[in-house]
Amino acid sequence: MHQVPNIKLNNGTLMPQLGFGVWQVPDDEAERVVGTALEAGYRSVDTAAVYGNERGTGRAVTGSGLPREELFVTTKLWNGPDRRWDRDAVLRAFDDSLGKLGLDHVDLYLIHWPRPMRDDFLTIWKTFEEIAASGRAKAVGVSNFRPADLERLGAESPLVPAVNQIELHPLFPQDELRALHSSLGIATEAWSPLGQGKELLELPAVAAVAARHGRSAAQVVLRWHLQKGTIVIPKSVTPSRIRENLDVFGFELDAEDLAALDALGADGRRIGPDPAEFDV
Repeated sequence: MHQVPNIKLNNGTLMPQLGFGVWQVPDDEAERVVGTALEAGYRSVDTAAVYGNERGTGRAVTGSGLPREELFVTTKLWNGPDRRWDRDAVLRAFDDSLGKLGLDHVDLYLIHWPRPMRDDFLTIWKTFEEIAASGRAKAVGVSNFRPADLERLGAESPLVPAVNQIELHPLFPQDELRALHSSLGIATEAWSPLGQGKELLELPAVAAVAARHGRSAAQVVLRWHLQKGTIVIPKSVTPSRIRENLDVFGFELDAEDLAALDALGADGRRIGPDPAEFDV
């Protein structure tokens, strides 16, 4: 069993640095896939309302037989354009997620996107303060928030997000945002830590580092994240890859390896949507 280190969030909550993501996993497969991950040794699972797989994820958590206190469950509020987000709407969405998961609390609840053009994330965050105070979410945070969005939160609320989950990988290292997180006491979590598709994992520089360590490309990219202090949530539905992605604690990248992977981000190529424009 691999011993995954914890990151201490700004409210003292401990979060495993390596977890399991379920984006694009159909609900009818989620129980099996998450169950496989929990059997392999993962203790943190990241889902979201919009993924449509909270029920399957919850069944796997309940069916694992593991004590609830050993598991870390994250879900997210999908603040899509079809709702007016006031306190009651946020509380209903949170209750709906808890009901689908079959849990009485989550460990982390995130606002999925800032949607700055709609100017409502401050209203949502005020209700997140209430949810955090109730204990039904051990910690609350945000996802895809830009520096300007975090600064607005800080100006209006005493509650600092515990986590900002952002697109981050060697092709898009987000150095400025990571530095701001560090100054504010916000943990950085990477979605799509391996990029999307095979582009990143097939680059010669990644292959060379992997060959030097006798590891897969995915393992050295995950190791790059871990050594930078990032929380990662790789996703796979293949049992062998689920296990492989967890087996990243028996080696360490040296300065030359890190520099080779860092150099890939010189152009800062985003793969996912730009949070300044995303409003789907």
